[in-house]
Amino acid sequence: MHLAQLNVAHMRAPKESPELAEFVAALEPINAISDMAPGFVWRLKGGDDPTDTVRHDYGDLLLINFSVWESRETLWNFVYRTAHLDYLRRRREWFLRNAEPYSVMWWVHDGYTPSLAEGMERLRRLREEGPGPEAFTFTDFHEPPTAEAENLADQPA
Repeated sequence: MHLAQLNVAHMRAPKESPELAEFVAALEPINAISDMAPGFVWRLKGGDDPTDTVRHDYGDLLLINFSVWESRETLWNFVYRTAHLDYLRRRREWFLRNAEPYSVMWWVHDGYTPSLAEGMERLRRLREEGPGPEAFTFTDFHEPPTAEAENLADQPA
């Protein structure tokens, strides 16, 4: 099983604005660190340019990051043990504070690529129902289902 993660952030200004220039300049090097990180599997890209952000219908100022990792540890290491952490600590400079969960994780089968709609649904679920095996966070983490549990879930009632 692999770990899918989606996080969203409401930008303080449009991506092209001077207020976000330093953040946008960091996209290429941070994405390169992500793409080369041990355990990285996939990320949704907005285009061929390293500073292209994901296009979506959820609002012009909503920035989306969506990726898949081999494990909790590999995602944790990228988030908290690379240069990414320096920018994460500065997020309030570029993004509004969010009162509701802005990040969600869930397990996917190896080789499966989740859709953006699926990720946004997992985030909605986390916000409305709280953490559980289908939508969780680093703080309220759920281990991947066992093969036995998956087989039981596939059985008709």
